[in-house]
Amino acid sequence: MKQRGFTLIEVLVALGIVAVAMMAGLKATGSLSRNAERQTTSMLGQICAENELIRLRLLRQLPDTGNQDIECLQAGQTLQVNLSVRPTPNPNFRRVDARVLSRGEYVLQLSTVMGRN
Repeated sequence: MKQRGFTLIEVLVALGIVAVAMMAGLKATGSLSRNAERQTTSMLGQICAENELIRLRLLRQLPDTGNQDIECLQAGQTLQVNLSVRPTPNPNFRRVDARVLSRGEYVLQLSTVMGRN
């Protein structure tokens, strides 16, 4: 009676194919995780930048020119907000840039123009 089954080479080829498929799946999963983390950091950075711009608007006065670094804690992450206030050709307005950094890496920048109230 002749036994039927897979040869060692067939089994190794099948294992190789499965290994390649699993590696591709792991790579895709890692990419999705990094994208989700980057999106979360971007959203938290936007909240920090908007909070600082709103804070300046609530002061109801023309902000002084110059740079200011502010630490912002959101969802357990510490983000750095760099506010840059620059004059414009019209002395009644100032340009305000809020640049957000996470662990020294640029996250996003929001810009606006503020006038006298």
